[in-house]
Amino acid sequence: MILLDFSKEFSFLEIEEISSNENWKNEIYSFIKNWFSESEFIISKTSGSTGIPKEIKIPKTAMKMSAEMTGKFFGLNQGNTALLCMPVSFIAGKMMIVRALELKLKLYCVEPKSKINLDFTDKIDFVPMTPMQVENSFDQLPKIKILLIGGAPLSDEFRNKLLPLKTQNFESYGMTETITHIALKKISEEFFTTLNGISIRKDERDCLVIQTPYFEEEITTNDIVEIKAEHQFKWLGRFDNVINSGGIKLFPEQIESKLKSFIKDELIISSLPDSTLGQKLILIIEDRNNSKFKIDKKSNLIFQNSKLDKYEVPKETYFLNEFPRTESGKIKRNEILDLIKKEN
Repeated sequence: MILLDFSKEFSFLEIEEISSNENWKNEIYSFIKNWFSESEFIISKTSGSTGIPKEIKIPKTAMKMSAEMTGKFFGLNQGNTALLCMPVSFIAGKMMIVRALELKLKLYCVEPKSKINLDFTDKIDFVPMTPMQVENSFDQLPKIKILLIGGAPLSDEFRNKLLPLKTQNFESYGMTETITHIALKKISEEFFTTLNGISIRKDERDCLVIQTPYFEEEITTNDIVEIKAEHQFKWLGRFDNVINSGGIKLFPEQIESKLKSFIKDELIISSLPDSTLGQKLILIIEDRNNSKFKIDKKSNLIFQNSKLDKYEVPKETYFLNEFPRTESGKIKRNEILDLIKKEN
């Protein structure tokens, strides 16, 4: 663990001291060095939310404005403590450093892992984590005042587990192109609310279009949403993933959320060609725990208990030993489906 105290005047020499053979520490040092360079931009990888993943140049002025918006929403002040536990190679990690610099926070930095240990402190004010980190670090959460969860949807089961905690738990919506989150919601709420200065609308596909105060052009996403009010929306799923089965539009992410409370293994909902339905719904499970027999025997009961709509019940279930994933840990849906097609 390293502590970068930006609440007081800091010397760049202090940052140089963290340079080491550990890659995660060097990434922090390299980013801060780049931040104080003469360049007006930071290079970051997109997540694929608006199209094929690519590298983009993000103005430092825009990143500063985003940090200020987050600080105002959560009431973060000089001297508050925060945690960096995500890779700095991605926008979430980069922005934690920018927030700490701009808001003058005390930033604890730990190696990005699926389980985060907070033994070095009794209390920390602000911590962003992925759902996997939150689940694996559940015993540490009482030490956190504000927990920001992003990167993937929460399962209904784990959401219910978080609700009784005194920790203020928020979910975020955002991407690299928007400089992380542009909307937030408490985990007990259904609809995201945009930050001040953000406006939204839907395009002809029902996908979210975002206007930020720090970019002139609108950002068109591939996320299908329901807009409740001027600044509120509900995320339904990815346009690329929508399945049309017998004329019924099905959102895999919504079905997965229902099933994850009853199937502990990682899973996705996908489809295969069908002569009658056009696309038939299938369930694919990552079978690291040898669950095939157990789930096959109980599948009908699982589908009933998860309260799936009749159109949401998978026609077939498949198993893979391991799901292919991106560098940031996201599941590669198309590659998984290709593997299923090859095996069948």
